[in-house]
Amino acid sequence: MNKSIAHKGVISTSERQITLFYNSKSQRGKQTLAYAKTHGLAIEEIDVLKCTITGTQIAELVNRLGIEIQDLVNQEHYKYRNKFIVQDFSCEDWITMIQNHPEIMKQPIALRGSKTILVETPTDIMKL
Repeated sequence: MNKSIAHKGVISTSERQITLFYNSKSQRGKQTLAYAKTHGLAIEEIDVLKCTITGTQIAELVNRLGIEIQDLVNQEHYKYRNKFIVQDFSCEDWITMIQNHPEIMKQPIALRGSKTILVETPTDIMKL
């Protein structure tokens, strides 16, 4: 784990509800949200296209997922491929990229209590 982005937690979580970071234009994001709602799960929705995510929140998501910062970026996304040349970016560079182009962040990310998952299929949300 990249220690330079370790921060004190700022994302409030609860065992009673799921916090869902998602992209409202993403098929997987919309499907995950709909799936959670139809199963009666209490959801705090954070649409990354409408809500500004702080650098500290991004770093916390990375830490909670146990991944490197660059692994939070969908490097196959057309906006990433059109705007950036693959190179060694600093942690701060990756965070700035995600803040300026939130659609390139891998998502949805679901949190409940101390658990955090990167949702691959909408039914993954039931793992929380």
